[in-house]
Amino acid sequence: MKIERIEMRHVRMRLTSPFRTSVGVEHERDCLILRLFSEGLEGWGECVAGSFPGYSYETVGTAWHVLSEFFFPLLLKGGSWDVPAFRRAAEGIRGHPLARAGLEMALWDLTAQRRSASLAEVLGGKKDRVPVGVSVGIQPDTAALLEVVTGYVETGYQRVKLKIEPGNDLESVRAVRKQYPDLPLQVDANTAYDIENAEVFAAMDEYQLLMIEQPFAEDDLLDHSKLQARIKTPICLDESIRGLRQTRHALEIDACRILNIKPARVGGLQEALEIHAYVARNGVPLWCGGMLETGIGRSANLALASLPGFTLPGDISASDRYYFEDIAAPRFTLNTDSTIDVPRGKGLGVTVDMDALQRFTLRSLSFP
Repeated sequence: MKIERIEMRHVRMRLTSPFRTSVGVEHERDCLILRLFSEGLEGWGECVAGSFPGYSYETVGTAWHVLSEFFFPLLLKGGSWDVPAFRRAAEGIRGHPLARAGLEMALWDLTAQRRSASLAEVLGGKKDRVPVGVSVGIQPDTAALLEVVTGYVETGYQRVKLKIEPGNDLESVRAVRKQYPDLPLQVDANTAYDIENAEVFAAMDEYQLLMIEQPFAEDDLLDHSKLQARIKTPICLDESIRGLRQTRHALEIDACRILNIKPARVGGLQEALEIHAYVARNGVPLWCGGMLETGIGRSANLALASLPGFTLPGDISASDRYYFEDIAAPRFTLNTDSTIDVPRGKGLGVTVDMDALQRFTLRSLSFP
């Protein structure tokens, strides 16, 4: 398919409540929304790079630069494009997985539309509904944490993830577990600890957690392996898994026993599919993470999570968990069984609200 024009927008959307992790606190979310025009069709993508290089070195600024200066010229030089062709052509551009993934998402959307199929169908998804949970940011105190968790449990979420950091860990887990003895519960450190903190995680063994997510630095597979050998609770890796190679290394040295796949973090849906296939062959539990996406990116995550190898509830959540107003319709809602329906319309299966998109746009460019 020929790419005739590309539009890019930097948008900023207010979150329904502040979201605090060990990296920092977010009141608003920045991202890039991409729109590819091809032979009468429009493909949408979302680059999840934010305003601050906390989770990743990429920001909306770096992504804007690398997309406009390097990735877009590839697609606009002519020829016929699909996801494999784009990946081959972009091999010489190092890094920038979040920017790469946003553009690839738009190509997947176009591909599925041309086949008159949903993205889930094209990826090989089998589920009509995807089990989901909710991620709870670090709260000012234990009472506030219990209030927030109770709100989500009463809303219908049947799995809760607690963000933790040194000084905000064991007490939080203990309090939530006491109030909800049977609630599927997990924690996420976002790389805030090191091996000297191993006893903190050993103490969590008594609370029957589903997993401990990314306790150490993203490049520290060795110490994750050492910690996993000392504790019963499975370690889940997130930031460490940047592609199929890191997946293989982590599993071979028992650095984790569960994987979180974010298609943006690994450079796109194609790499996520390859990781999914490898992990499924090895019988490792897998789930789909989230990056506070709009309805565009959330739709792509749901399509990916509909694949059979995703066996644990993902961090996808309903639209109203994050935004008062979204830029895509329909809004995603939580079913009574803590699932969200997988879009079945052509492509991503959502319609972008151009009025809302314009209101949230800080700057835009059209190429060429």
